[in-house]
Amino acid sequence: MRSLMGLVLALAGAMVGFAPANAADLKVTLLGTGTPTPRLSSFSASTLVEAGPERLIFDLGRGSTIRLYQKKIPLGSITAHFITHLHSDHIVGLPDMWLSGWLGTPWGSRQSPMVIFGPKGTVAMTENLTKAFSEDIRIRIADEGYSPVGIAFAATDIESGLVYDHNGVKVTAIEVNHGEKIKPALGYVVEFDGKKVVLSGDTKPDPRVAKAAEGADLLIHEVAMIDPELLKTFPSYRAIEDHHTSPEEAGRIFSEAKPKLAVYSHIVFATVKPVQDVPEDVLVARTRANYQGPLIVGRDLMSFVISDHVEAFAPDGTAASLAP
Repeated sequence: MRSLMGLVLALAGAMVGFAPANAADLKVTLLGTGTPTPRLSSFSASTLVEAGPERLIFDLGRGSTIRLYQKKIPLGSITAHFITHLHSDHIVGLPDMWLSGWLGTPWGSRQSPMVIFGPKGTVAMTENLTKAFSEDIRIRIADEGYSPVGIAFAATDIESGLVYDHNGVKVTAIEVNHGEKIKPALGYVVEFDGKKVVLSGDTKPDPRVAKAAEGADLLIHEVAMIDPELLKTFPSYRAIEDHHTSPEEAGRIFSEAKPKLAVYSHIVFATVKPVQDVPEDVLVARTRANYQGPLIVGRDLMSFVISDHVEAFAPDGTAASLAP
């Protein structure tokens, strides 16, 4: 499997910026691979999935609008938005996506309600956001003549099961274990034209993720590494560590699911001396204790095109290398 993937990536290396995915392809772009930590290189959680005419975003972390702008994708063109859970680093970009996507610009211009799905509390959040920004909404309608339709929410509180089925694209929510007090927390399965992408969401090691990802083309999974010395100074990190998946545990999930490609995103990395970049070598080495298959440590703006094989691209559009 690794040699086949390596061949695909090598061939892709000849492409500069690579062409858009074909209509039957499924394309995934990592908009944010980080956490609440304010790193310049990794914004907080957000993933774009493009399939046929559908543009779907999963989580709306810090900077998700900026990443879409970098990809020249209008904010108002997103078909539907999905939230895994209501931790701040997964939703702080929602007001920006909602309000900026409404503006009458080439990068906004939403002309229909913002479609959003998420766990219980999502509808209430959108109602309260509408109240919080009521003056901005009133002023822009009166002063700039924007249609109130584009600033409306079409929000739905969801549970596990099929939640979206349009234009051949199906999205299924799966419940995951992010801790006893964070319920429900969701992962998502996206299926299109026989292709499957699984996003774990934030979770402790959960067999439901492995089951959902069996034979998937792409499994995007969270991971956490916290320096033991940091736990002594900031005990709160112990709770954080307990709510996530270690590299060794993720390796077991990957080995059970056997996806064509496993990718890390939402990478929790905390050290006594803060660093801007997550060192891949330690993360990969610990994962390799239990998993030897195709693996990539995700970076913001990295993308994947799924046809009859999986191609991975670095943020600059050149072929991305598999982890050793």
